Amino acid sequence: MINREALLKRHNPVLHGVETESPLTVGNGGFAFTADITGFQSLYDEYEIFPLCTMSQWGWHTDKAAVGLSMNDLVMTQYDVNGRKYEYASLPQPENEHIYHLLRHNPHRFNLARVSLMWDGAVIMPEELTDVQQELDLYTGVLKSSFELKGRRLKIITVCAGDADVLGFSVEASDEAIGYVSFCIAFPYGSHLKSASDWDKPDSHETMVLCEENVLFSRLMDDSRYSVLLLGSGAAESLVSIGAHTFEFRCTPDESGCTPDVEKRCVFSLSFSQDKHVEMDFGKVYLSGTSGRQRFWQKVGMVDLSKALDPRAKELERRVVLSQYLTAVQCAGEIPPQETGLSCNSWYGKFHLEMHIIHAGWFPLWNCPELLERSFAWYASVLEKAKENASRNSYKGARLPKMVDPEGVDSPSWIAPLLIWQQPHILYMLELVGKAVSEEKRFALECEYRELVNEVVLFMIDYLRLNKKIGSYELAPPLIPAQEEHEPMDVIDPVFEHSYWKFGIKLAERLLKSVTGEQCGERAGEPDGEPDRDVDEMCDEERGVDIVTKISGLPIIEGLYPAHRNCLDTFKKYNRDHPSMLYAYGFIPNESVDRQVMSDTVDKVLECWDRSTLWGWDFAMIAMTLTRLGRPEDAINVLLEEADKNSYAISGNNIQRGRDDLPLYLPGNGALLFALAMMLEGYGDALGRVGFPKNSLWDNIVTEGISPLPY
Repeated sequence: MINREALLKRHNPVLHGVETESPLTVGNGGFAFTADITGFQSLYDEYEIFPLCTMSQWGWHTDKAAVGLSMNDLVMTQYDVNGRKYEYASLPQPENEHIYHLLRHNPHRFNLARVSLMWDGAVIMPEELTDVQQELDLYTGVLKSSFELKGRRLKIITVCAGDADVLGFSVEASDEAIGYVSFCIAFPYGSHLKSASDWDKPDSHETMVLCEENVLFSRLMDDSRYSVLLLGSGAAESLVSIGAHTFEFRCTPDESGCTPDVEKRCVFSLSFSQDKHVEMDFGKVYLSGTSGRQRFWQKVGMVDLSKALDPRAKELERRVVLSQYLTAVQCAGEIPPQETGLSCNSWYGKFHLEMHIIHAGWFPLWNCPELLERSFAWYASVLEKAKENASRNSYKGARLPKMVDPEGVDSPSWIAPLLIWQQPHILYMLELVGKAVSEEKRFALECEYRELVNEVVLFMIDYLRLNKKIGSYELAPPLIPAQEEHEPMDVIDPVFEHSYWKFGIKLAERLLKSVTGEQCGERAGEPDGEPDRDVDEMCDEERGVDIVTKISGLPIIEGLYPAHRNCLDTFKKYNRDHPSMLYAYGFIPNESVDRQVMSDTVDKVLECWDRSTLWGWDFAMIAMTLTRLGRPEDAINVLLEEADKNSYAISGNNIQRGRDDLPLYLPGNGALLFALAMMLEGYGDALGRVGFPKNSLWDNIVTEGISPLPY
């Protein structure tokens, strides 16, 4: 057995001063608080690059000007392909630009509150802090901060409840120093910008305060309502307003639980909610948070690289456990995560469905299928919106959006409405979870989401277009591939999407044949339930062909796989961004791939690609392709390549250097774990350590609870 607590302890992030790339986060998957070195958000202005936010999966705001607007208010961009007209919200149209940008920016996640430590009623300055020691205890999820302020030692504990959106804070200090300590809670107006906060609109929102035994802050911001419950002895009596939406309070100190070198302790908790509050004092928050995080670590798959002799092994192990922590506390909620998780806003606070499996697909492979499964209900909840999205261009089925809000509404964008590779993700994710749970649970999942699967694949089949010249079906314009560098009218059969489409249709066929609609009806107590059509019947009725066998073959140009069938200069003009043609064999299996052609294509990418334009998840995806090609040494070299977008901060955040809009990039963390499941345990029938060189440098790797890719 791996000693998990000891393994984690050797990688606890430790800070000794302000690290603007590495503020540390506590959270529970759907709620998170990011702190500076005080354990609070006291040095807010110092963290402009990486904003300090308190965010939740339910905290969304729509600007007043955007309330009531919908896609029906947009002037669409028209595309004409062989006489068939399509329309997408892809480009702002004259005199309609304002609507376009309002819908693009709204709704957005927002910062629920800033919580800061004050000294003698004043804001703390970074130069006033000395002898700083801050450590995130990964095993318990507790953030411990210690420093001297004005010559007095303070010890702070910050923790998030494991099963509720509640924060707990403890401040220990000497009897003399505790009298100088106070706390501030401030509420901004919502913003679509990175900070998720607008502090310059005090008249645009309301904060009402009710002080009884505890303090209740009731917030109204356009159509957004929520409240914050403050529990702390003495806080209600001491609360004072020190500005618009800004309040200072103190807690009555006590001596319980203090360490030998301090005399007094102040504790309080903050419960955030749109509805009914969970009332938890600091002790209960601490117990909930630590026990929940320990349960996660005892269950999740683990790899011990401490005995590997390769000098990169220690860093790889660090990246693994920090990536597990970060994605578990920020990307495991009931809705898909945004690319910066619950730390700050990216792309106006919306989430991108094409990244969902990259964030969270690793969960079932590392023995935590429930952390991915909890988001599946969201897909079912937006099914009608997805069907509307498809029918807008006369397609059957349900077209899943790309850049989306909690209601499933797609966003105007020159890329998002034309992207398609998010469509098969839910099929793959259902399969990954189904392989990781009991047969009974798998049956229940396949019944519950049968309609979703049916509508998703119906769109995929209807989206294919018959090329009468060659007698095959293809993916045709207007579309934008994962490599978002191409004009939508130029793209035919992008290699990755082409392959993923075939893989997804086959998965849907298996899922729909595994349990019939009649069986699901019987299981639900409806013996007369009408059986659904399976995919074969649907293909026969709708197209008269077995669609998979009639999809065109992969394009090859000069012995290499291009970005898409029309892209003659992939490796000269388009050798930037995601080399997604490689992901047609790695991330997914592909019996249509010529292994030698794919191997040569990888070599060409490694030779000529502009590495500075790769994203954090590209390195892991390329490593998967190299693993499937039987090139483990190259796979590990790419996975750990020193590159601006493949850097991991002290906190474990995958940094995208050169992009101030992405101070962290959680798809990079998730992709690392997805790839390592394959590299450590194999795929399909090729089981074992297939992604690591068979030499003495990588001997003695120990794994627990990690599953191979099923295909």
